Amino acid sequence: MELATTLKSQKVQNRVREVGINPNYWYPVGWASQLQVGEIISVMIWQQAIAIYRDVNGQIHALEDACSHKGVALHKGKVQGCHLACPYHGWEFNGSGDCVNIPYLAKQKLPKAQVRSYPIQEKYDLIWIFPGDPIALNCQPPIIPEFNQPDLLMIPISAQFLAHFSICNENTMDVFHGFLHQNLQGWFNPVLLSLQETESTVSAEYEVSYKGRIAKFLGLSAEANQVTTLPISVQYRYPHYYSSLKGVSSLYLMRLPVSPTESRSFALFFFKVRLPKWILNPLKPLLAKVLSRFVLQKFLAQDIEMIESEQQTYLAAPRRRYIEINPAIIAVQRLIIRQYEQFMQQSNQSQPHEN
Repeated sequence: MELATTLKSQKVQNRVREVGINPNYWYPVGWASQLQVGEIISVMIWQQAIAIYRDVNGQIHALEDACSHKGVALHKGKVQGCHLACPYHGWEFNGSGDCVNIPYLAKQKLPKAQVRSYPIQEKYDLIWIFPGDPIALNCQPPIIPEFNQPDLLMIPISAQFLAHFSICNENTMDVFHGFLHQNLQGWFNPVLLSLQETESTVSAEYEVSYKGRIAKFLGLSAEANQVTTLPISVQYRYPHYYSSLKGVSSLYLMRLPVSPTESRSFALFFFKVRLPKWILNPLKPLLAKVLSRFVLQKFLAQDIEMIESEQQTYLAAPRRRYIEINPAIIAVQRLIIRQYEQFMQQSNQSQPHEN
């Protein structure tokens, strides 16, 4: 559905700061290359504690982070071959969550002890978990065709925000906050050109202007003092983001809602650097490190400060009313609430009715 792009005053739906997630999607929880054989990590997806381990064969598994015997956190245990052993009594669980060994039980029959297991996969050097109803497992993580393309510079970045995921998502859609980044040679003179909304997406196209040394390095302009105006598209494909600056860069931002006041993100930036491949390829690790540290992380730090300030103000006065003039932000809020309500409705319908 095509929406109006007029900037006009609208009231923010404060309830968007309280809603939960629709768990029937794949969520990223960490970088796959950082989890070695025999290691265990603890992650949280919207207040669900999950232990992830890589077994002796290199396969990853995800189990509820609570032993079915005493409730001890399984991530404190150890990997025994293909199983995860609880640190308290050594009860071992396989990747399906079944208890397959109790060290002191000898040859007696094992109890029917089980912990929940989660669908898990590795893709784009990320670990993905599906925390919802397995019956609803009919989707895949976002498709990233730019991944491993030799003529692109890829920069992975992760971040933590002490804020509700809705605040983080609004920041990503909000191209009008270039004012915040003006000392970093950010963008200016943004214009919302088009806006569409579906059941699961919000797509906006803006026009923005750039100038400065960074713009020249990225090939946006021939000279640092030259102004270049380009279209930028931003798509919120629940629960993740994709954006593209035409002919220059693209961004895949994957969101991990941790709790009502904490979120994480895992982003993959792709840049077209105007250098011959024989020069670019050996320089990729250095360029990625420099751009991450001296450009992208600085932009991110400014965003984090604003996002967390917004969250703290909301917690201090949750009934305070706010005004928004960007219709793309209002559309994102509608989508977040709609996805949560749809999930809750489906959950209620699937619950058995008592007579």
